[in-house]
Amino acid sequence: MKNNLHFQLFVIALPMILSNITVPLLGLVDTAVIGHLEHAYYLGASTVGATIISSITWLCGFLRMSTTGLAAQAYGKQDSALNMLVLGRGLVVAIVIGLLAVLLQVPFIDFALELSGGSTQVQHYASQYAHIRIWGLPASLANLVVLGWLLGNHYAKSVMWLLIFTNLVNLVLDLLFVVCFHYQVAGVAYATLIAEYSSLIAGLWVIAGKVKPLTNQLYQQLKIQLLEQQALIRYFKLNRDIVLRTLSLQLCFIFITFQGARLGDTVVAANAILMNFLLFISFGLDGIANAVEVMVGKAKGAKDALAFKQIFGISLLWTSIFALLYCLLFFFGGHYLIRLISSIEAVVNFAEQYLIWIIILPLVACWSYLFDGIYIGLTQAKAMRNSMMVATFGCFFPLWWLLQDLGNHGLWLAFSGFMLARGVTLAWHLRVKLWHSAVLH
Repeated sequence: MKNNLHFQLFVIALPMILSNITVPLLGLVDTAVIGHLEHAYYLGASTVGATIISSITWLCGFLRMSTTGLAAQAYGKQDSALNMLVLGRGLVVAIVIGLLAVLLQVPFIDFALELSGGSTQVQHYASQYAHIRIWGLPASLANLVVLGWLLGNHYAKSVMWLLIFTNLVNLVLDLLFVVCFHYQVAGVAYATLIAEYSSLIAGLWVIAGKVKPLTNQLYQQLKIQLLEQQALIRYFKLNRDIVLRTLSLQLCFIFITFQGARLGDTVVAANAILMNFLLFISFGLDGIANAVEVMVGKAKGAKDALAFKQIFGISLLWTSIFALLYCLLFFFGGHYLIRLISSIEAVVNFAEQYLIWIIILPLVACWSYLFDGIYIGLTQAKAMRNSMMVATFGCFFPLWWLLQDLGNHGLWLAFSGFMLARGVTLAWHLRVKLWHSAVLH
């Protein structure tokens, strides 16, 4: 049974690891393309602009998380009608939120730039980037639902090819717009915008090929239930907790970027390189967490507590192994990677001083990614919310306040404490509150 679970884990996890890693790899390519321009403020500006837009995308991460968990449970119950409702309801919510963000873009971006600080050049190019990228939000948010639904239904290979396709489009356009046409920061923004809509079209095409044609009776039934009031209330109640959880997480990431901008162009540019390394780590570890979401959701839908506990043990083992491999990668190759990304000597030297935090972080943070996967599969959003808020307001900000005299080192130490606190609090909750509860039976 356990050998079979190892196999099941990697059938889902390997495509997800490969596809997830394409996202931060593309971010590293974006960073490298901008990082080899003549001024540090180009890299700082693209980072601030991307953070402004990503704050909405990440805040709406509930669209992917809840869709995966709910679709996996519907898959476990073998309920096709419920599965289609999960997809349809998620797409409607995603597109509405995306359109609202486009309508409110001017006050939102102006307010975010006011908070971010930074030099005049950083502010100018960050504004340019954000005003282009925000038009892609309806597609970007809908893509979260598409990916979540495909993953929840065990179509991990489709997710892999879809992400690879999207990132290849982005990569080619990056090189075309920035290197060939010299559009600088705007070129990176346009490349991502076009890639997001390309991804949505491709994703919907993939789904259309996998679902059975609906009978007229089922279509009418789904159309009525799609916006049924009580179902929407339950949907938003679940996602309310995920939104609050993600908002707490985003506050930490935004704070690091904006604090770096206030410390100077070199600091924000160096931190941008390090944050891309962190994303490379987190997206890789998320591949295992994504597999755990699906397997745990299926076990819960089938009411199989024994399978859940075996999945937990196996995923804990492989998460630890992958975290150690990441530590070794950055210990031996981190300095070379930094110089590959940027040729600005001041930025390179500054980033190298803080590489130790990227070497340490995989072992500190891997538990938080694993437990996120478990709790998404169980749709235990309230516990995720509480854990994240404790880590953010009980650990990250107090630690930063105490250590702010250490400058950028204090910022990264506070962040490391935050990631550790996430894993510890969820581990405690699982062992004390859920291990023998009715949730797993």
